[in-house]
Amino acid sequence: MSETGEDTAVVIVGGGVAGLTLGNFLLRNGIGCVVLEKRSRAYVERRQRAGTIDSRGVRMFRAWGLEEVVESFGAPEETISFRMDGEGFTHDLFDNEDGDFDDMVFCPQQVLVRNLTDAFLRDGGDLRYESADISLEDIDGADIDGARPRVRYRDTTGATRVIHCDYLAGCDGYHGVSRESIPADALTRYSYDYGYAWLSVLADVTPDPAAMAIHSRGLAGIIPRGTTASRLYLQCAPDDTLEQWPDERVWSELEARFGVPVATGPVLHKQILPLRSVVYSPMSYGRLYLLGDAAHIVPPMSAKGINLALHDAEVFARAIIDRVQKDDPALLSGYSETCLRHVWNYQAYAAWITELMHNAGDASYEGEFRKQIARAELERQFNSPTAQRLFGELAAGVN
Repeated sequence: MSETGEDTAVVIVGGGVAGLTLGNFLLRNGIGCVVLEKRSRAYVERRQRAGTIDSRGVRMFRAWGLEEVVESFGAPEETISFRMDGEGFTHDLFDNEDGDFDDMVFCPQQVLVRNLTDAFLRDGGDLRYESADISLEDIDGADIDGARPRVRYRDTTGATRVIHCDYLAGCDGYHGVSRESIPADALTRYSYDYGYAWLSVLADVTPDPAAMAIHSRGLAGIIPRGTTASRLYLQCAPDDTLEQWPDERVWSELEARFGVPVATGPVLHKQILPLRSVVYSPMSYGRLYLLGDAAHIVPPMSAKGINLALHDAEVFARAIIDRVQKDDPALLSGYSETCLRHVWNYQAYAAWITELMHNAGDASYEGEFRKQIARAELERQFNSPTAQRLFGELAAGVN
């Protein structure tokens, strides 16, 4: 006997950028979906995460009629202050004389999530916070015409709920239940550890323009976060602990790497982020499709995590729309291949910019030869219009 429960076309697991972007796209095209998020709305909307939406992402939202979710954000700085071994200079991030990259916007990720949530709920979307003990069942249909999956979860009253669906979108991050529901031997994991980490610090410091320091002690960065806070980054060993980084050491190390006094203030939060790249292939299994961090991770130096998630959401949305409205499975069958081609292109960019910026300062990991190679690459980046143009295309997501 079949189990009774609710019914929808797509269950989206995860109410972050990928899940809510997908939900909005499907909702606006008349395709039923339910978004399940294990955290509370307050928790999701106050998670402090960086975010620069590249030109491709901004143009995507406009094309889908969702420009409202990004229209309040300002453009990122086109120049950045650098200090190398204590010497300061300013660098144009890219040659943008023809305006090809004017669409880029800087946004805290939690604000984008809030805007996407408001749009989804306003238009009648079904978003269920605090969905606990989510489990995915019957996901392994032999093909797209196979058995329908079920999603089981516990709601805020403690009752167990069951949703039958045609497709599942796993948008619940690297540690979520979606990818863990796929047999380990069905996926290939490609990974690379860079050998260093970032100490990421959120501080109550009036923001100055973004600045980076390249130094033999390691990379350092000071990035504005809204109007009242700054995010500080310090390259460190991946096995460092927070106990090794009291507030006094954070400020003294920043000053040492920048070579000038830095503004100080109360530290609000600290964490250590090992830098790594990860890709899972394929990005689907049966009726379950992986989006965003559930399928791939890039180091934060590249600022591409949010944009890869947006690309996945658009590719999957178009695939589902074709399948449901036109009975055409071609885009859905090619989802993983289409996304992975884009993912690997930007993994290459992420690896390049990450190793370039770190090797140019600290020679303890790759050695003095790689340090000098990195500095030669930086000089070319600063002085060659062709190199600047390629960097601009990659930063804007249009390459």
